[in-house]
Amino acid sequence: MNSINPTNAGALLTIDLDAICSNWLVLKARLSSTDCAAVVKADAYGLGARRVAPALYRVGCRHFFVAHLGEGIDLRPVLPAGAAIYVMHGLPPGAEAECAAHGLVPVLNSLQQIDAWRAMTAGRGQKLPAIVQVDSGMARLGLSARELRQLSHNPSAFDGIAVAFVMSHLACADEPDHPANAAQLASFVASRRMLPKAPATFANSSGIFLGPAFHFDLARPGAALYGVAPVPGQPNPMQPVVRLQGKVMQTRIVEAGAAVGYSLSWVAPRASRIATVSVGYADGYLRSLGGRGSAWLGKVALPLVGRVSMDTITIDVSALPEDATLPGTLIDLLSPHHTVDDVATCAGTIGYEILTSLGHRYQRHYKDAIPV
Repeated sequence: MNSINPTNAGALLTIDLDAICSNWLVLKARLSSTDCAAVVKADAYGLGARRVAPALYRVGCRHFFVAHLGEGIDLRPVLPAGAAIYVMHGLPPGAEAECAAHGLVPVLNSLQQIDAWRAMTAGRGQKLPAIVQVDSGMARLGLSARELRQLSHNPSAFDGIAVAFVMSHLACADEPDHPANAAQLASFVASRRMLPKAPATFANSSGIFLGPAFHFDLARPGAALYGVAPVPGQPNPMQPVVRLQGKVMQTRIVEAGAAVGYSLSWVAPRASRIATVSVGYADGYLRSLGGRGSAWLGKVALPLVGRVSMDTITIDVSALPEDATLPGTLIDLLSPHHTVDDVATCAGTIGYEILTSLGHRYQRHYKDAIPV
């Protein structure tokens, strides 16, 4: 739990764990008999993996994906032994025993990682689980076609390894009509024939919406759990998860022709009331939102004027009554009126970056029907 005193913090970040769980259940319902995991890498996309993962476990999630070994080690103590934690980047050389000691499951992405995991299991008298990832066309992580051919000629390659899943990752799932989706699917199906028979995991958040052919045995949603639209340009079936409220520090009247902020980049076209709010790019409110972003108070949209500073932004509150923005007033920067995807569009980025940029100076409040 964040120890920052809410009176002293410059902003309040509310994270709705119930909404995250509801989003997982919505995605699970789309999968029919396919199981549904949760990707909680990057501290659950910036929202706190040690709070998010236990909440998801309570509603039935048993498979959790992180990126780095350290993330898995940090998460292991807050989840029951029955929860599987997979390390998607595999293991740094020499970290195999530590991974096994913490009850984590590596995703093996190369011949070297397979050899190291097999060598570690030798002499233990039992197989240890791992996921084997193949590159189906993204050219990022996973076994190449050449490496798969090498493995197919090595009958002892997986001695001591219990292959929990064969895995790959979609590059263009958020573009349903992109030809790469079908090409990757065909490549993945062919690659599985060259590996030990095992369940498969292929679909990310957007991949779930490509249909049953992409679902296999386990889907791995990430961003959709946290409210990001899984299919851009279509209605978002996910509930919003975060609300960011910045505190008004001061409100002033600037006359027509007066400039505001660094480089005096915004000039008031008329007499205006400008509120300075205690959030800036040091808090993950991206600098690219300068002159493009907006805030909300109730149902009133308020334009961000001038540049985003390290610790502050300036908002034109002329549309509000004079007493509406007294010092300490909370103004919405992320909310159901102005979602993660809305802010991302204004910033020229994606919702993933908005979430993972959220800073640590906020007072964080978790909404949870069953508090941890």
